Amino acid sequence: MDEQRVRQIIREELANIIWTDRYVFDKHLQLLDARNFQVGTIGGTKIGTATNQKLGFYGADPVDQPATVDDASAQGALYNQSNVQSIADTVNTVIDRLQELGLIA
Repeated sequence: MDEQRVRQIIREELANIIWTDRYVFDKHLQLLDARNFQVGTIGGTKIGTATNQKLGFYGADPVDQPATVDDASAQGALYNQSNVQSIADTVNTVIDRLQELGLIA
């Protein structure tokens, strides 16, 4: 392979990296200690762009977006056993969802 062909290949490969709207990694990414992600302040940044994309934190298996949690129902000013149970069930469901993602143990 001559030098001109090598230069052409390098130019083509660099163009693929520079002119694309994304980077695709085929290997694990590793950040060294004390490195941070800096993101924009105007449009914001998403982690996961669809509900079926999977994430896991702190070694938990990746899961898709957890299901919604129904609002706790507390009818009226007085709390009765049914209201307290509804609130407890909602709190327990939120805990389950956070554990599923690995955000709490």
